[in-house]
Amino acid sequence: MAFRSKEMMKKIMKKIGGEKNLGPGVKESLKKCVPDSKVVMGRAHRGIFAGRHIQFGNRVSEDGGNKTRRNWKPNVQEKRLFSYILDRHIRVKVTTHALRCIDKAGGIDEYLLKTPYHKMDTEMGLFWKAKIEKMYEELGEMEVVFFSPEDEAKFEEGFKE
Repeated sequence: MAFRSKEMMKKIMKKIGGEKNLGPGVKESLKKCVPDSKVVMGRAHRGIFAGRHIQFGNRVSEDGGNKTRRNWKPNVQEKRLFSYILDRHIRVKVTTHALRCIDKAGGIDEYLLKTPYHKMDTEMGLFWKAKIEKMYEELGEMEVVFFSPEDEAKFEEGFKE
């Protein structure tokens, strides 16, 4: 694993609460899929950019055809996205492309769960993905209690009053 990957793993483990809190499968999938040495712009580490980066090119004048170097920055918005699994709002900087991807997936939880680790090239995205996977695991281990028909009838009577 490259130096950047190890540092990223340390940060994620620290934010989640240590290796003890993670399930056995989550840690291995995190280690296996953290990007090795992909260069990502600094601002993208602190948000969900969905693969959008600064692009470079030329502005060409209409009259003389003169070329001037310029860059195009991604359209970044600060948003509060509601996570149903965490049951709270997540304040995050996202690109408009990422917002469309999140809407298409069905919410921030589904987007983070469906996006593979190797495509999630930001620390914040990896952090929230790991946190949601951990919470999803905990919710999966909870016991589901079913009530008998008599108890359900008592509850219904209580609500009617």
